[in-house]
Amino acid sequence: MTIATGATEPIPLTQHQIEDFLYREADLLDSWRLDEWILLFDPDAKYEVPCTDFPDGDPMTDLLLIDDNYERMRARVVRLNNRRAHREYPHSRTNHQIHNVRFEVDGDIVLVHALFTVWRFRGGREGRYVGKYRYRIRVDAGEFRILHKRVELDMTDLRASGDAAIIL
Repeated sequence: MTIATGATEPIPLTQHQIEDFLYREADLLDSWRLDEWILLFDPDAKYEVPCTDFPDGDPMTDLLLIDDNYERMRARVVRLNNRRAHREYPHSRTNHQIHNVRFEVDGDIVLVHALFTVWRFRGGREGRYVGKYRYRIRVDAGEFRILHKRVELDMTDLRASGDAAIIL
C-alpha cells in the first residue's frame, strides 16, 4: 500500500512499518517510558476505552472508561509518573502483546486494527486485558502520529483483572 504525501509520488507503506510502530508503542508502555509514549500522539489526539458492556459506545452519548484528549492524556502521564500515585507505585509490570495487525490507507491517514493481550503484574497479583486496538495514524515525512486510539476490551468483567490504572 502507498500513502499520499505532499510529494508527487506516493510513499510505499509496509506491514512491517505499521507493526514496528505498534511494537514501539508497546515497548514504551512496558518500560514505563510514558514521557516518550505521549510524543507518539498528535496534539489533537483522542484516547478512548469504552465500557466492557458497550464496546461500540460513542463518547458523545455514552459513558466510557477513558475518554481523554491530549491534555488529559498528558495529565495521566504526569500522575502515573508521580511517586504519590499509589495506584501505580511501584509501577505494575506489564507485557503488551499485539497480533493480527491489519491496516488500510486513506490519503495520509492509516487506519489500523489489531488484537492485543496486556498482562499486568503487581502486588503478587496478575491480570490480563484482551481486546482490539483501533488507530487513526497520520504519516508525515515518514513520522507516525496517533490521531485516535480506541481500546475495545473483549472482556465482560474487569474484576478479575483489576482496575484499568495502566495505559492499555
